[in-house]
Amino acid sequence: MFFTVPTLLTWTRIVAIPFIVGVFYIGLQPQLQNLLATVMFVVFALTDWLDGYLARKLNQTSAFGAFLDPVADKFLVCASLLVLVHLRRADVFVALIIIGREIAISALREWMAHIGASKSVAVHMLGKVKTTVQMVAIPFLLFDGRLFGLIDTGVWGTWLIWISAILTVWSMVYYLQKALPEIRQRVK
Repeated sequence: MFFTVPTLLTWTRIVAIPFIVGVFYIGLQPQLQNLLATVMFVVFALTDWLDGYLARKLNQTSAFGAFLDPVADKFLVCASLLVLVHLRRADVFVALIIIGREIAISALREWMAHIGASKSVAVHMLGKVKTTVQMVAIPFLLFDGRLFGLIDTGVWGTWLIWISAILTVWSMVYYLQKALPEIRQRVK
């Protein structure tokens, strides 16, 4: 199921990364750069919901799609965070927390799958909330201006990305606690 509609939508999130990053290097005016990067991020982030919906609706779920979907999300978030750190719109500490957690939990999930205990670290609502907060914070920080003349997206984005970092640590602790019984059993 490499070329189903849902899988192709997932691939677009990966393909989008150079375009989102590239906007900041092609010499456009800063406000236009911010707007283009924000719009692209939002459109491609929405494919995360759409590909899952279509996979279920069209009965095109696959092991490959289940693997690629979170990888695409992580690539999109991590690349955007690095851009935001470079632009000095996000703290490097926040980026390290978020990217470090993604690496740690991905490794944990891989190991748990290897030992046949992947259900103990299945996706939890806390992880979904963390992802949602990230997916709102990042476009706010990319836009970096006043939305509708009222909302200071830089301020809101900063608060949301820090909340996301807290949720990131919380969800990592949750997954580690769920995996701990299996880990203890295997280490004996």
